[in-house]
Amino acid sequence: MTTVFFSYCHADEALRDQLERQLKILQRQGLIETWHDRRIEAGQEFAGEIDAHIEADEIILLLVSPDFLNSDYCYEVEMTRALERHEAGEAIVIPVILRDCLWKGAPFGKILGVPTDGRPVTQWPDIDHAFRLVAEAVQAAAKRVGAVTAKPAQSAVAATGFKPEPSIRSSNLRIAKTFNDRDRDVFQTDAFEFMAKYFENSLSELSARNPEIDGSFRRLDANRFSAVAYHKGQSASRCTVFMGGRQIGGIAYTATENAETNGFNENLTVEADEQTLYLRSMGMAHFGQNRDQKLTFEGAAETYWQMFVKSLQ
Repeated sequence: MTTVFFSYCHADEALRDQLERQLKILQRQGLIETWHDRRIEAGQEFAGEIDAHIEADEIILLLVSPDFLNSDYCYEVEMTRALERHEAGEAIVIPVILRDCLWKGAPFGKILGVPTDGRPVTQWPDIDHAFRLVAEAVQAAAKRVGAVTAKPAQSAVAATGFKPEPSIRSSNLRIAKTFNDRDRDVFQTDAFEFMAKYFENSLSELSARNPEIDGSFRRLDANRFSAVAYHKGQSASRCTVFMGGRQIGGIAYTATENAETNGFNENLTVEADEQTLYLRSMGMAHFGQNRDQKLTFEGAAETYWQMFVKSLQ
């Protein structure tokens, strides 16, 4: 069984949990065994346990984010040793780009990152799909390890003298979270503010890259903004995005520029699972195809931006 070590910053613990859930099927199949510092039990030496796994485990996942790059321990200790073992052929290092950051200039920047093309997990419209791609990369790496030696764990023990004690407890220690009305309202407002900035910046870049396009962004009020794209002076695309009241709810998109409209072409509502809040599309603009996706702020903003820019493409 191939051993997998998570090198991460605690600020990204929720994302690490989501990735570990995607990897659970590989554990059930007996292909991998995962470890991270939350498995350290009372009475065990913290640094010693981490060092032992960095030296022994065959796949090392670098969960990259601004906080990871900012952490002296993650960057200077865990990452440095992981890359030494990678270059020596003793382990496989896989950079998992969780959040947007300047990672390509880091020492591990020469290694192909996942998900596809190193696009940050939080920028995918469906975060579950992004983590599935990461799980597929781990699966492929584990199979490569298994092809090299039939007893990878014994090789690691022989090289380091470390032999982890078998776990005698469940790894299913997550407790379901509950979210109240205030949590949902704050999440929706934050998502709307992110979307407004996303549209404003995207319109600016669209105009900069395409001289024939002029973009116009207007903040109509605290709960509403509009966007217009002109192609050679002619209106090519218009929209208004607004937070609905009690009757509508969610964040709505209408393909018109109107400060008073309450009709919409698509609507994103705030939903929750046992661990996180997310946005879900009603699927009105895509014939129900996107209704099962758990959208992050980036995923929600990109969903509406794709609707807006489609007529220009």
